[in-house]
Amino acid sequence: GICGDNHTTCSDYAQQMAYGVKPPPLADYIVNLGEAAEYMFDHTIFQDNLVFVDFCEAMVKATNPGVLARAERTEAPHGDIHGYRTIADIMRAFNPFEGEVYKEALKVSRVTREMFCLMEGRHVHPSTLYPGGVGTMPQPTTFTDYLSRLMRVIDFVKKAVAMNDDVFDFFYEALPGYEEVGRRRILLGCWGAFQDPTTVDYRYETMNTWGKQMYVTPGIIVDGELVTNNLVDINLGLRILLGSSYYEDWVNEQPFVTHDPLGNPVDMRHPWNQTTVPVPQKRDFDEKYSWVMSPRWYDRRTDQHLALDTGGGPLARLWSTALNGLVDTPYVKATGHSVRISLPKGESLPETTLEWHIPQWSNTIERDRARPYFIAYAAAMALQFLEEAMGLVRAGETKVFQNYEVPDEAIGCGFHEAVRGVLSHHLVIKEGKIANYHPYPPTPWNASPRDMYGTPGPYEDAV
Repeated sequence: GICGDNHTTCSDYAQQMAYGVKPPPLADYIVNLGEAAEYMFDHTIFQDNLVFVDFCEAMVKATNPGVLARAERTEAPHGDIHGYRTIADIMRAFNPFEGEVYKEALKVSRVTREMFCLMEGRHVHPSTLYPGGVGTMPQPTTFTDYLSRLMRVIDFVKKAVAMNDDVFDFFYEALPGYEEVGRRRILLGCWGAFQDPTTVDYRYETMNTWGKQMYVTPGIIVDGELVTNNLVDINLGLRILLGSSYYEDWVNEQPFVTHDPLGNPVDMRHPWNQTTVPVPQKRDFDEKYSWVMSPRWYDRRTDQHLALDTGGGPLARLWSTALNGLVDTPYVKATGHSVRISLPKGESLPETTLEWHIPQWSNTIERDRARPYFIAYAAAMALQFLEEAMGLVRAGETKVFQNYEVPDEAIGCGFHEAVRGVLSHHLVIKEGKIANYHPYPPTPWNASPRDMYGTPGPYEDAV
């Protein structure tokens, strides 16, 4: 699929745990730079070339001409940044194939994809990422070529945030009740992204420590409250439920893993113990009707299996990072209630500090609004990763791969954020071979059918 690099990265994390190997720091920075470019590429093309079809002039004119008439009369609050006088002018810029922003976004997605390829070889299935490190040659030009492209898109990012805020705030005002569109109970999961190479050793025993040092902080948020940011707790709480899925249950089989490396018991419904035996049958909405299983997170406090959603990715990432208040870098700071993102001077706009605030709702507009803020977040963190990587190259620390041996028996798990949200890989090795392997990307979390307790997944909940 389109998330090939997110999966490769996550798979490497899981394998590095199983093999007991830590890549050299420069390799981790190169992976972080590739992933930052991927977030920028994917969110831009999704937001500006897909999401904004819903908010563009042509669509609003056809579906709600009164709102468009109001948009023509409404000054854009951030016109001094993005250059559009009215909200309707911004909407025109979003028109598919014709609007200025629509066309510029396609160019930006090309440049950010080039940035990605400098680090990960090719898009969408990377050719230079392996367990133990990378195959990217860390020459100074590798990083300066990335930086020159990043600086070309930095002003576009600042304008995108300003335009998004103007349009979304206008929709709340012009259509009272619009906050209910896509509104869900706040049940967000984030598994964290961007490893800190100075802390991470990929060992399960220290996963709680290095997980909290990630530059996007993991967390589970229930009704606005941060329940945990401990990756060991997050891992042990994972449950794969059936109920409405076309599969045979595995609870009566022999478990692959009874205890984690810290001695904690591992549930039979954990991905480490899952087996996949399909049972094709006629669709029946009272019984079985989906090929998707139902991942849930078991909340010991309430004895509930929570159908977490990913907030589209950025909403959960920003919300968790903000609430945790742990990220504190020259470019990104989490405050406990917001995330501050500092972007340097670009070709035409001055140095800018953006601030994303935890919203009142988990709804469609806030899922959409979070996306350009996370593009800015990824761009800002890329600047730090570049500085760190170039510092290592200048110091002669250019090693990017560490050898390892595949053990006879091992387990591993990788936690990462795909563009659309949570991604985990779970690996069991027996007799030197893969005995069990299960990846859980955002789709099963969001698209899961009703589970054995009758709880629908987020998509079904929305319908």
